[in-house]
Amino acid sequence: MKHVTTRSADTTAWSINPRRARDLRVAAKATPGDTKQHNRTLVLQTLYISGPLSRADIARATELTKVTVSGLVAELIVEGLIHELGQQESHRPGKPATLVDLARSAHAVIALDLSDDQLLRGAVIDLAGHTLARAETPRADQEGLAVTGDAACELVAELALTLLAASPLPLLGLGVGTPGVVDDEGIVRVAPNFEWEGLPLRRILTERTGLPTTVGNDANVAALAEYSFGDTSEDFVLVRIGYGVGAGLILGGRSVQGSKFASGEIGQVMVGTDLGIDAPYARQQVLEHWLSVPTLSRALANAGPGHREDVLREAGNRLGVALAPVIGMLNLAEIVLSGPPDLVNGTLADAALEILQRRTMPDSHDTLVIRASSQGEDLILRGATAAVLRDRLGVG
Repeated sequence: MKHVTTRSADTTAWSINPRRARDLRVAAKATPGDTKQHNRTLVLQTLYISGPLSRADIARATELTKVTVSGLVAELIVEGLIHELGQQESHRPGKPATLVDLARSAHAVIALDLSDDQLLRGAVIDLAGHTLARAETPRADQEGLAVTGDAACELVAELALTLLAASPLPLLGLGVGTPGVVDDEGIVRVAPNFEWEGLPLRRILTERTGLPTTVGNDANVAALAEYSFGDTSEDFVLVRIGYGVGAGLILGGRSVQGSKFASGEIGQVMVGTDLGIDAPYARQQVLEHWLSVPTLSRALANAGPGHREDVLREAGNRLGVALAPVIGMLNLAEIVLSGPPDLVNGTLADAALEILQRRTMPDSHDTLVIRASSQGEDLILRGATAAVLRDRLGVG
């Protein structure tokens, strides 16, 4: 069994952006069970975003009847998802209303970040955003080679079990952000970095941990975190620069997965024009050849004195070439860069914006913003948590 290191937790909370409330409407032919589930989700989401409210406040906010709200609140209190906080201060005559809120410190989520090529990271995070426990495990074997295949899957399961044992609270579920193409059944269709193909990761982790599990592509999960907890527009692309290069696309406040769940795979787009317009597809000419952290780090190490900026500018130019058609087609308002700050900030981002301004109509880019992610190193852990809250409670 690989060694898993636990780290002390932090107490800094993070919360969802209050503008991110989803429009929850019942379908026209919903069954009574569907309607109840919808109403339950609506109550949970209202409390999650708005904070403590009276039952009457919830009824007004959700447009549900007071009887319906009272029944749902009673059920959710029994389940431990909602708790009463005491009476609301009021200067009106009569008995003050009792406030209720989501029991934010009563349940937690396990979140896993598999995006790093050297280290697998995880955390236990409660509904208020407090990190209660952390753990990590190296991917390298005794010979220093990256663990892949079934052995890598076992490492992920061991990390999840370590955090399961470390959680001081009941767990709502397990969320995972992983490299590769992931379908809506939680199957990793292909992840070259792990040498996974057709791996039913969701089913494996559910069986090993007993927890409902949500698995998503790391760039898509990162975009969900930026949208849920940051201050983005409704239409943006997050470009994640790590061992590879991928992107998560949000349009109209909704994640875009693509027809084969492979949207955002821009790292394999050929952006080199060095071989001429008739050149066939070549891996040496794809975006990752210039922009992934390993190749960019090597190029910087090999650059002579005074040439560091040239390397970063070239990488930014190639990113601009890849994104120009996307900006022109979708008229996105924002590009968010996620990666090592010393690489993605400054010269690289400026060069990408310059290329975009040269290669798209002014109306497409006159208000375009390129900026670094605001979510720090826990970007994917936050996104994995948000995915569980979305799937288990319908909030987010």
